[in-house]
Amino acid sequence: MYHRFVAGRVRQAFAEISAGNTEAMVSGMAPTFTYRFYGDHALSGERHTREALRRWWARCQRLLPETRFDVQDVLVAGWPWDTRVATAVTVDVGLADGTRYQNVVHQFLRMRWGKITEVRTLEDTAVLERTLDRLAAAGIEEAHAAPITDREPAAA
Repeated sequence: MYHRFVAGRVRQAFAEISAGNTEAMVSGMAPTFTYRFYGDHALSGERHTREALRRWWARCQRLLPETRFDVQDVLVAGWPWDTRVATAVTVDVGLADGTRYQNVVHQFLRMRWGKITEVRTLEDTAVLERTLDRLAAAGIEEAHAAPITDREPAAA
């Protein structure tokens, strides 16, 4: 029953983010957390504060507006004091240049008492980097900006 509840919350969080409410995910973070997005691009990096995570989501919304997440699978293991979650999610975005960005995202989460303590996001970085390169070539400089971290402000 607990695993089903957690899976439902994860699916609901992706639905909220698809609707533009990124705060639904930010508010689910524990007081101490790590959020990693792997790669070497404008969306990669590691964050540990809600403020940095909000700036990162704002950048995501500027670069990939109206992103739609379709949750394919949610696997939950563990107990409330040490829960592990694995997701497989497809991403679909209509871009300003008329093309579409489509990718598959795998996230691995750790939770403690209903709050997320760790997120590791793995996405096909070659597909993402080609999309960011196209956006930069179209004049969207932020597509090639340095990653947002706790110490660095977002380049607008």
